[in-house]
Amino acid sequence: MNDSHSRAFLRALFETAVSAAQPERALAAHMPVPPKGRLIVVGAGKASAEMARAFEQAYAGPLEGLVVTRYGYAAPCARIEIVEAAHPVPDAAGEAATRRLVALVSGLTPDDLVVALMSGGGSSLLAAPLGDMTLDDEQALNRALLACGASISEMNCLRRHLSAVKGGRLAAACWPARVLTLAISDVPGDDPGDIASGPTVADPTTCADALDIARRYAVDLPPTCRALLESGAGESLKPGDPMLARAETRLVVTPQMALEAAAALARAQGVATHILGDAIEGEARDVAKAMAGIVRQIARRDQPFARPCLLLSGGETTVTLRGKGRGGRNVEFLLALAVALEGEAGVYALAGDTDGVDGIEEIAGAVATPTTLARAAAAGVSAKAALADNDGHGFFSALGDSLVTGPTRTNVNDFRAILIA
Repeated sequence: MNDSHSRAFLRALFETAVSAAQPERALAAHMPVPPKGRLIVVGAGKASAEMARAFEQAYAGPLEGLVVTRYGYAAPCARIEIVEAAHPVPDAAGEAATRRLVALVSGLTPDDLVVALMSGGGSSLLAAPLGDMTLDDEQALNRALLACGASISEMNCLRRHLSAVKGGRLAAACWPARVLTLAISDVPGDDPGDIASGPTVADPTTCADALDIARRYAVDLPPTCRALLESGAGESLKPGDPMLARAETRLVVTPQMALEAAAALARAQGVATHILGDAIEGEARDVAKAMAGIVRQIARRDQPFARPCLLLSGGETTVTLRGKGRGGRNVEFLLALAVALEGEAGVYALAGDTDGVDGIEEIAGAVATPTTLARAAAAGVSAKAALADNDGHGFFSALGDSLVTGPTRTNVNDFRAILIA
């Protein structure tokens, strides 16, 4: 493949992965039996509005509901109200919507059914400060977590213990109604407790675990948050809690499904394809160095796979912010990969977030080619300086190599494709 064909091939893989994760393709198979009482749909996440639209289309009976999604991610619904709020740092709109959502599921009976549509992004969209916490405290907590380099599981452990709805508390608010959670996974390992910080599932972690994470990553906790954790007042609902006895969770879309769809497209075009994993974590630049070593071994020795071939992977890397750049874990991975490969011939790569937003930018990711470093140098842009400043977005934008999709209305985490031609 030449340069233009390689770029188009990688973009088609990304689009195929995103298409495979669309709610309308998955929800119809999970329609519940109509309850004797009311059916109430609630939800939160970047895919929640599209999930609500798909649910409405597939379910013929009466229903009502409210879901919270990211600004720009709304979808037209006739019976379920869609509210937009801020992500990744919560805002007043999210807090107000969360209060209304909890009120909607309060006072139900055993004959009622709550369907919870959960996807990535729900952790910030469901803004419900616990105890004496304020919205300012929750915002400060989220900003600190986003910059500290903790994994998504570690961040969500803290969030579960500092929220009035996460860590099973939303399901408890629904009691004694039955709760069916339909979730799109955006987390490594597909743990339902980490999807939107598990509003409807039991949490085996403790306040002590959350404090330990805060200590290890030097998270500057607001005083109200620290008091909740140190006193144990922030404890979440545990496995076996009777308030969760009528709660069920089903994963309707996972990152592995998206990777398999992309792999099928590549193999149909005659490209040998290898999925390295759907749950890869770690500092983005460290993961990139490891990937670069594998790529060089293939390119120079045909080990462990012969070239030409394609390497696919998913998961969620992290970025510890030390510079003043525009961030983004996918572009940080890609920039670190380009630096490590030093223009290795025949290697093309794409890294992007399937929700269309890498970090806080309205940019999904970027594409790197064998000429990336040379073109940057010719334009007076230093790849190493950009990496040191956590400015992957600035670097790839300067080259015109950003991957911009607009809202995808789904989220199955990071997608990485490396073509060794």
